[in-house]
Amino acid sequence: MTSTYGRGATVTAEGLPGWLEPVARASETIEPHQLSRFLPPETGGRQSAVLVLFGDGPKGPELLLLERAGTLRSHAGQPSFPGGALDPEDGDPASGGLVRAALREAEEETGLDPSGVQIFGVLPQLYIPVSGFVVTPVLGWWREPTPVKPVDKAETARVFTVPVAHLTDPENRATAIHPSGHTGPAFLVEDALVWGFTAGVIDRILHYAGWELPWDRERQVPLDWRS
Repeated sequence: MTSTYGRGATVTAEGLPGWLEPVARASETIEPHQLSRFLPPETGGRQSAVLVLFGDGPKGPELLLLERAGTLRSHAGQPSFPGGALDPEDGDPASGGLVRAALREAEEETGLDPSGVQIFGVLPQLYIPVSGFVVTPVLGWWREPTPVKPVDKAETARVFTVPVAHLTDPENRATAIHPSGHTGPAFLVEDALVWGFTAGVIDRILHYAGWELPWDRERQVPLDWRS
């Protein structure tokens, strides 16, 4: 199925590599409560979007992530998907604005060329209570990869890719323990602890795409695991 919202906001699963088809199929049926217990309020919340970008790397299928600069006031040093708040230039969120926002933010943060990205799905909106953001995960296939790096070192410490095989490896999985006592899935990959919203979305994608392997849910890591 193809949905066209205007320039830079076409969503189609046509021509995807076979290994990515389970993710595309899952995106068509997954319900918000299957992704997170934090769902958007009926009113309020700041609209935003993140780009969940899959590509073919030297070690097979991979996912693009970045690490926030350690000097930021919020989410300092935290790995995340590229993304950010909806801007007026992105247009109506109901008419492709969130897709455009995800691509625009990814370009601004990593320098990737959006023309080489095929958007193949949009997941239900989720909510981050601590920041008040209503976040839409936008699924992309990096059909024509381009070099990436931090565009602004004050915002982004590094840009990196993680092989999907590393994310599914039980040795790299754990439950993160927040100082508040909140727990959630985590991934220890590329010398980073991926946790919070980003890890939650990755965890659910792996599960509903049928890629998840049994892992030790009793294994716990604190957020300051490097200390």
